[in-house]
Amino acid sequence: MWGYLSVLPAFLAVWAAASIWTVFAIAVSNRTVNLTEGIPYISLCGSYPPQSCIFSQLLNMGAAMAAWICILRYHQLRDWGVGKWPNQMILWSGLLCALGTSVVGNFQQKNQQTTHLTGAFFALFVGHLYFWLQLLLSWRMKSLPQPGAPWIRPLRLVLCSLCTILMVAMVILHTWMLRSASAACEWAIAMLLFTLFGLLAVDFSGLDSCTLCLQPGSSLSPPPPASPISLQAQPALVL
Repeated sequence: MWGYLSVLPAFLAVWAAASIWTVFAIAVSNRTVNLTEGIPYISLCGSYPPQSCIFSQLLNMGAAMAAWICILRYHQLRDWGVGKWPNQMILWSGLLCALGTSVVGNFQQKNQQTTHLTGAFFALFVGHLYFWLQLLLSWRMKSLPQPGAPWIRPLRLVLCSLCTILMVAMVILHTWMLRSASAACEWAIAMLLFTLFGLLAVDFSGLDSCTLCLQPGSSLSPPPPASPISLQAQPALVL
């Protein structure tokens, strides 16, 4: 039986896809992008008002959901017996992906191109690494649980491989000044990453709930109770 936490990755996938296509539709409708000149980059669609404001808000909310999913995944892998260092590497790659997504939305290409491109690198390339690390972990640790149908892992392999091919093609086409073809690769990469996030719903299907537990550190532990001797009144000094 699927728990309610499995809805979060699926909702993120739908939310993210709807966000970028909504911004695209607004950009086309108000003619800030011209489709007769070629396919625009996602960033170009969200660079001009009013869609730039919508672009920022939608991506920030998506980044918050992605960060929460990465944290849940970290604790799930820890409970499954994954070591500290590989698990933290997966966690930080996912959090950097979420941070990059927020940076892309807040620093539009037209205003802060260097910052925007840095965020795009984290969102796309590091986000792509996030899923490769999990896929390699699942092949290396044979004892790792594999929820869902047997075809889920091969499907992830196909999606990650397509992401890698498209990323290489995107960079090469951009270098060759074939911007429309490069932009098409970017849109395809984004949709593949959204699908990979959505597939985490299969892994979360066994999670019924999550509980936040706070454990005080050694320096914050409560002081030991005072001994009865220390509570005795000291006799007054008589001169």
